[in-house]
Amino acid sequence: MRLTCDPLPMVHGDSGAMQLVLRELLDNALKFTRDQPEPRIHVFAQDLPREHVMAVRDNGAGFNMRYRDRLFNVFQRLHNERDFDGAGVGLATVRRVVSRQGGRVWAEGHVGEGATFYVALPKQPSELD
Repeated sequence: MRLTCDPLPMVHGDSGAMQLVLRELLDNALKFTRDQPEPRIHVFAQDLPREHVMAVRDNGAGFNMRYRDRLFNVFQRLHNERDFDGAGVGLATVRRVVSRQGGRVWAEGHVGEGATFYVALPKQPSELD
């Protein structure tokens, strides 16, 4: 397993919530790279004018982009449960937490080539409920 990380920005938001987001994204990457002969996960960030974008890229199972809208919904699975365990709530939790912080999430992937999951958080914090 090769896990690499570029420097990440300091972001505004709830520390516990951001730890949960990163943990869920890393757990997801670990799950879908476990069958790779040389699993690789890379965490990186982009600094955009109005937001910080953090991403987790892996060389795992990937997914069909046609179904990307289902990724962040509760109990929506793109892979067979016997191949990859889980209840289908991890990425939905990521979306919910990031949305409450005023951010957004999305993903890109290709079957058999891996995936990249993105989290964008505003540089100026928004009012939380």
